[in-house]
Amino acid sequence: MYNTILFDLDGTLTDPWRGITNSVAYALTKFGIEVTDTRELCKFIGPPLLDSFAEYYGFDDDQCRLAVRLYREYFRDRGIYENSVYDGVPELLSALRGHGKRIVLATSKPEEFARIILKHFSLDVYFDLVAGASMDETRSKKADVIAYALEKLCITDTSDVLMVGDRKHDVLGANQLGINTVGVLYGYGDLEELRSAGARYIAKTVNDILNFI
Repeated sequence: MYNTILFDLDGTLTDPWRGITNSVAYALTKFGIEVTDTRELCKFIGPPLLDSFAEYYGFDDDQCRLAVRLYREYFRDRGIYENSVYDGVPELLSALRGHGKRIVLATSKPEEFARIILKHFSLDVYFDLVAGASMDETRSKKADVIAYALEKLCITDTSDVLMVGDRKHDVLGANQLGINTVGVLYGYGDLEELRSAGARYIAKTVNDILNFI
């Protein structure tokens, strides 16, 4: 039985497609890169931004950090609200609370932004802890965020902890810490990605998560 449930945010609780892709496109224009179809930027949803700018555009460390700052110029005022909650998520969180589960957010999004998003959608009331990345990017990889959450909760035995996420980074990060995972298919990762990363369980819908737990 799992008693502490860690949730990813982007692609798991909310669909951030417009906000993230618009923010990335804004940052890229400052480097003279025009993106005509923002759908190609969906690959930025999930991984830490520093990693994505380096991997997909070959930016060096200084360029990556500048790109993240530019991204946040747009995201802080506009992109953060270009977002929507997946159908069934409030009901899922409410039901888990009703069953006495401890609910934790574990996201590679900066913690400050994650708190704003949860409050904006009235989801903050369901969470026992919000753990996110630090603004200086010293804590951004999913394993580091999860470890931070476990430390805050004083958890040393992870046998009753479960991670729910939509990308391989959620699965790999949780696996590093001996935590089982549910990979969700309604977000931005596919079955092959999640299985290859080592997801123990797969959920096609939000309701599948509740039924499983």
